[in-house]
Amino acid sequence: MKKLAAVTLAAVLACTGFTACGRETTEEKMEKVTLNEVAHSIFYAPQYVAIEKGYFKEEGLDLELVTGYGADKVMAALISGEAQIGFMGAEASVYAYLEGANDPVVNFAQGTQRAGNFLVAREEMPDFQWSDLKGKEIIGGRKGGVHILM
Repeated sequence: MKKLAAVTLAAVLACTGFTACGRETTEEKMEKVTLNEVAHSIFYAPQYVAIEKGYFKEEGLDLELVTGYGADKVMAALISGEAQIGFMGAEASVYAYLEGANDPVVNFAQGTQRAGNFLVAREEMPDFQWSDLKGKEIIGGRKGGVHILM
C-alpha cells in the first residue's frame, strides 16, 4: 500500500459518514476514529507514514492506532465498539459471520495484495533450499504467524 492507498483510505472514510466531504476541516469537526491493526508490521509502513504526515487529520479524522495482536482481538474490538476499523485478514469477518454474528463487519479495502512473509537468517546462505530448514528451529513474528506448512 503506497501513499496513494493511505490517502484513498482516508478519503473513503471521510466520504462515508465520518466527516462531510468538501467541508473545511477544523478541530471541532475532527471525527475520532480508532483503527485496531492485527499486528504492528513493516508491511503497513505507508499507513504509519500517512498518520505521521497528518493525511488523516487533513481529511478530518483524529485517528488512534491500536495494535490488537491477533485477528480475534481485532474482531472483538470491532464487535464491542472499541474500534471502528479493524485492519486484518478478511477471513476473520467470515468466521464471525459463520458463528452467527448479529451485526457482521463489512470488508471494504485490501491493504496488501500478497503475503509479504519472509525468512531471515543469522548467516548468509547463498545456496538456500527450503529443505535446509528441516530439523531447524524457526522463530515466528507472533504466535500463529508462521504458516502451518513450515
